[in-house]
Amino acid sequence: MTLKASICIDAVLEQMSTTQAMQLAAELGYPAIEFWKWWEKDIDELLRTRDALGLQIAACCTRFVSLVDPSRRDEYLEGLAESVQVAQRLGCPTLISQVGDFRPGVPRQEQHACLVEGLQAAVGVLSGSGVTLAIEPLNELIDHPGYYLVRSSEAFEIVAAVNHPQIKVTFDIYHQQISEGHIIANLQADIEHIAHFHAAGNPGRHELTRGELDYPAIFDSIRQTSFDGFVGLEYWPVEAPEIGLREVAQWFPR
Repeated sequence: MTLKASICIDAVLEQMSTTQAMQLAAELGYPAIEFWKWWEKDIDELLRTRDALGLQIAACCTRFVSLVDPSRRDEYLEGLAESVQVAQRLGCPTLISQVGDFRPGVPRQEQHACLVEGLQAAVGVLSGSGVTLAIEPLNELIDHPGYYLVRSSEAFEIVAAVNHPQIKVTFDIYHQQISEGHIIANLQADIEHIAHFHAAGNPGRHELTRGELDYPAIFDSIRQTSFDGFVGLEYWPVEAPEIGLREVAQWFPR
């Protein structure tokens, strides 16, 4: 299947303005960009630049509100409704959702159930919108100590329990290499639950060409599945960003 690359401009090209980053992405032949906080962007300018350059916006985040805390569920759903409207305006198919930190003293099973219930409530916001919500497991060893959702296996259990086509997972290859390994086997086994990928070199979270991960092989393994979406390049470059981006672009023939 077709696998497309998207540049996370808030990481790889964080030293540039949004417009400059989008221009470089287009110059390098990338079909899409993504970013984190839409509420910090000039949406009108994003749309003008997107249309002028023929780019797609592959993903952005919903508001950072805990899903494992039931007292914040209404706040989460309000933020999601607002984010869905923006995603529709941007033609953005995927909203990435973090789930919040582990709540000390609260049984994990209870927090897991709260997360499922929150996503079930989110179905009413998402249905018919054309936007998929993708929860993201993150590593707790290096980048996100205290975060609740660490392993892809639990993320897949959660979305299977919700059982709605617009509730899926963002599979971050870098984070899952640290948290659990077995990247190819795990992503292929649950590919139907994955809406979006993220990629960075490990160790260091730098260029994909640095470290222990064989990204050409990993991307080929994704192409062997039914997945037909984006892998977001989300890392902090060591060299000038266009060097690594040019090399990786060759792995995604257009």
